[in-house]
Amino acid sequence: MGKIIAIANQKGGVGKTTTSINLAASLAVQEKKVLIVDADPQANSSSGLGIDVKTLESTIYECLINQESPEKAILNTELENLKILPSHIDLVGAELEMINMDDREKIMAKVLTPLKAAYDFILIDCSPSLGLITVNALTAADSVIIPVQCEYFALEGISKLLNTIKIIKTKLNQGLEIEGFLLTMYDSRLRHARQVADEVRRHFQDLVFKTCIQRNVKLSEAPSFGTPVLLFDADSKGSIDYMQLALEIIQKNKQ
Repeated sequence: MGKIIAIANQKGGVGKTTTSINLAASLAVQEKKVLIVDADPQANSSSGLGIDVKTLESTIYECLINQESPEKAILNTELENLKILPSHIDLVGAELEMINMDDREKIMAKVLTPLKAAYDFILIDCSPSLGLITVNALTAADSVIIPVQCEYFALEGISKLLNTIKIIKTKLNQGLEIEGFLLTMYDSRLRHARQVADEVRRHFQDLVFKTCIQRNVKLSEAPSFGTPVLLFDADSKGSIDYMQLALEIIQKNKQ
């Protein structure tokens, strides 16, 4: 039975999509069957894996709003074990359309739960907001990875996210756990980056992943080529860091 992990932080630019693509790819080369669910209207996870989102007839939007089967929308990627349920700009309007639906917070759970038998890991790339789609993702998930960039104001807004997680755990998804806080965009040469990393570790202790994602040019270049960094440059720091993270998560989940 697979595990659904949401990658969430309502703060933009913290590395959610980068983590979704590259963690998924790293898990896939470790022979885990992986599905990325692109739950962000910007569809960056989709385009970052070489999907031309303008040509798609079926996406996560159709699954949520029209009850379309996710199997119809799931696409292959360059990696044999990695598939994606893509997004589309239409998802922007989905929250309004879902407001009057029954069990509106559990629509994504109904779509994804039957897929758990087919995958080891399902990663949901959440949008940078705490709207209804992100609430759906957290309600569907078994756990959540929270990327935290090693820059000023890194902890800003995390209390709001943790409060949302607490409410969802109380009212909608009792089993929701924090998989871990992931330090991203780390530059060991910068004193304030080291200070932020120390502060996050002091605050959240064992909940912080040992793996730290360092700033890396190849990591930011790879999406424009529609490929994960390990296929773009397997020897880059970014590729090595995400492989370490994948191994840490596999070990943690004893899969």
